[in-house]
Amino acid sequence: MESNKRGYLKSDFEMFHIKDQKSMEFDYHHHDFHKIVVFISGKVTYHIEGKAYKLEPWDILLIGNTEIHKPVIDASEVYERMVLWVYPDFLEKSSSKESDLLSCFSKASQEEYHLLRLNKEKILAVRGLLNNLELARKGKDFGHDILKNALFIQFIIMLNRLFLESKNSKEEKGIEYDKNISSIINYINANLAGDLSIEDISSKFFMSRYYLMHKFKQETGSSIYSYIIQKRLILAKALIRQGYPMTQVATNTGFGDYSSFVRAFKKNFSMSPREYYHNLQNTENGNIEDMDI
Repeated sequence: MESNKRGYLKSDFEMFHIKDQKSMEFDYHHHDFHKIVVFISGKVTYHIEGKAYKLEPWDILLIGNTEIHKPVIDASEVYERMVLWVYPDFLEKSSSKESDLLSCFSKASQEEYHLLRLNKEKILAVRGLLNNLELARKGKDFGHDILKNALFIQFIIMLNRLFLESKNSKEEKGIEYDKNISSIINYINANLAGDLSIEDISSKFFMSRYYLMHKFKQETGSSIYSYIIQKRLILAKALIRQGYPMTQVATNTGFGDYSSFVRAFKKNFSMSPREYYHNLQNTENGNIEDMDI
């Protein structure tokens, strides 16, 4: 697996409603923005950080901007979904002291559970609000832009309430993962600045080096080495966005030296860390056809 970043936003958030039936394959990737997937119909399994979610109608997925993921789509059925992209900074600016709009994404990441499965009553409430948001997004009459933003924030508030109040169960039907690999992924993400040699990880989790590499690949679709590099680079991008000096970014992400960091960054993102920083000031949308929307 090679995790690629896909897409930029010109606005604080975007919304797409897509219905198609075609063969599509995606590599594992991440975004610089958070993503919400509202699944309506089809036959799709979403892989997020070592877990596979077999989706049911009106399931909602919350995917943070540091989380590697990909959809696996069965083209034998029509695939309909709504996808919303939002920059974390926008949600942070729209939050208050009492209400952090990023809470649902934080909880999903901390609990390693990205699925919101609703009852019929709550599905109707979500559908109604999303329909109103979609109409406002397409509108041209007076105040449509203000209304669009207000409805989007209302949807995020609803999402937070539903997610924070839900009793998530990792034993939910249609979710598959290996508990040992999940623990290893947690360990890796908690120690990106440290020594993450395969030998040390295999010793810590009492398994042979060969079994660790084989099992990790089997469960995630990625080699463990590739996963570590990708997560370090995703963290590096987050630190760059926060304004950390480049040499400190290299140190805080576990690269042995600055030149190794630059080489890895260029190989994966086709630009240097400094070029990435400058591009943050002037980004454009990627090709929508290449997105996992």
